[in-house]
This record gives sequence, structure tokens and C-alpha cells, in this order.
Amino acid sequence: MGNDYYETLEVNRNATDADIKKAYRRLALKFHHSSNKEPGSTEKFTQLGEAYDVLSDPRKKATYDKFGVEGLKGGIPPEFGSGGAWSSKYVYHGNPDKTFRQFFGGDNPFADFYTNDAPLQFGGLQPGVVKVQDSPIERDLHLSLDDLFHGCTKKIKISRRVMNEDGFTSSIKDKILSIDVKPGWKEGTRIIFSKEGDQGPNSIPADIVFIVQEKSHPLFVRKHNDLIYKVQISLEMALTGFSVDVQTLDGRLLNIPINDVVHPAYKKVVTGEGMPLSQEPSQKGNLIIIFDIQFPEKLSAERKYLIKQALVFKD
Repeated sequence: MGNDYYETLEVNRNATDADIKKAYRRLALKFHHSSNKEPGSTEKFTQLGEAYDVLSDPRKKATYDKFGVEGLKGGIPPEFGSGGAWSSKYVYHGNPDKTFRQFFGGDNPFADFYTNDAPLQFGGLQPGVVKVQDSPIERDLHLSLDDLFHGCTKKIKISRRVMNEDGFTSSIKDKILSIDVKPGWKEGTRIIFSKEGDQGPNSIPADIVFIVQEKSHPLFVRKHNDLIYKVQISLEMALTGFSVDVQTLDGRLLNIPINDVVHPAYKKVVTGEGMPLSQEPSQKGNLIIIFDIQFPEKLSAERKYLIKQALVFKD
């Protein structure tokens, strides 16, 4: 190839790294064999690959700038390599497609574009071509029943790829996402952070979606906006009455008298003591108390007789 890598990339010797990348991007797309069938385009594409391979590497570039192609390919004495120069003999691997793939991240720099089934041309975006957004990234957000009752704020650190100022390279950076959990949110609630996914030159960043998952609670089971509370009672209590103490999620102690006969399907509904409604937290669902009646495993003949007598109803 020609001796002047800068001339090959059509940049001057004071070109910055960003200038070199920009020039290679433009010319590699112009002379890529998928879009350019002109005679000499394949040779030009190879020359571009070698020029970029050298000028994008600080050590190779330093050697080339000081010693030229002869010093780069012929090697220089080790003592001259102390300043960061490339002291061994440089040989281009000869595969410009490999250089192209390493630069663009694939064979097709527009692989993430939707083209309406139109033939893809590297010379530039065609009419009707639009960038498409990466698929949403979904993660579970596990919250306790107390979190969902009172509301809270959760801070979540994410790591994502962010494009650098040159528009071609990227780096990994951390970011803190803040989620304001509203009282009454249900399992399955989706919190969307728009376009907070990895950035890339050829795609729109994905949305990051957190999906609420409710942790189990030792006392309550949630059903929509209601709270289910299960109490174990004896047969005697079921027949004669009793009261139930319930510690609420906001720290109050409810004493609820049960004066009805409790049968297996019986439920006690306490209005307004359930979960807050997410659209109107001042309103709440209900507390529903269900009962697990413990029957005796066996009875003596005498006790059976006494129970029969007690259950004989006289007009």
C-alpha cells in the first residue's frame, strides 16, 4: 500500500483520534465491497483497514510518525521503544473485514436499523429508514407489604454503556435510579425508565422496566386491595363467641368481637382496614378475617352425650 497512512484516510498529521475514527467510518462505508463494486475499491478498502489499524493504536502511530513505514515494518532498536513506540516489526493481518467488524461491532454498521425490507446501502441512510429501539430490559423489584402499604423510595444502581463524545467509542458508567413507591401499588406494577439502557451508535437505548413483586408477609395475604388474616380457633370458640386482636400494618391494635357462630365458610369483614388504593390512598380496602376451626380428634361417650344435650333446641 502507499506509504502515507494519513493521506489514505484523508486527514492531516495533526488529526485527533476522533478525526481518525470519523474519517475511517466515512471512507470504510464508501468503499465497502457490499456497496462499492468499482474497480480498485477492494484494494482501497484494504488500505483503509491498514491505515486505521496503525493510526488508531498509540504505539504503532508513534513509531510511524517518527520512523515512517520502514521503521514500523522493519522494526526499530529496543532503546527507541522506551517512549511508547512499536519496537517489533509490524505486519498488518491483511483482513480489512476484521478491522471493519471491530470498528462497527459487526459486518453491518446499520444492523440495528429497520429498512422496510428495502435493500441496504452503506452509502447513507435511505428514505424510510428509521432507528429502532432495543428491547426493554425488565427486572423484578421485590417489595415488602409494609413498603406497599406506606410507600417508600428505592435507590437502584445500574451500570450501562454510554457513548463518548467522539460518537464512536463507549464506556461503562454507573447511574442511580430512584423509584418513588406509591402506597397501594400492586404486584405487576411497571416502572419505566425511558431510554436508560446501553447506548450505541446505531440504536435507540432500551427502556429499563422494573416490575413490582410482592414479598410474602408473616400475618397477611393480600388479595387486590383487601388483606386476608387467618385465625386458628377451637370448636368451643366457634360456637360460643370470642374476640380477635389484629396488629395492623400501621401499628394499631384492633380488637374485633366475634359474636356469630363461626362455620367453616364464615368470614368477618372489617371495612376500611385493608390496603390503600393507589389512585386514592386515603381510601382503603377491607380486612377479611377467616377462621381455621380446630375440631377435637375424639370424644368420650359422656362428652358426646353432653354435646347432644346442649345442641337440642327447644321451641
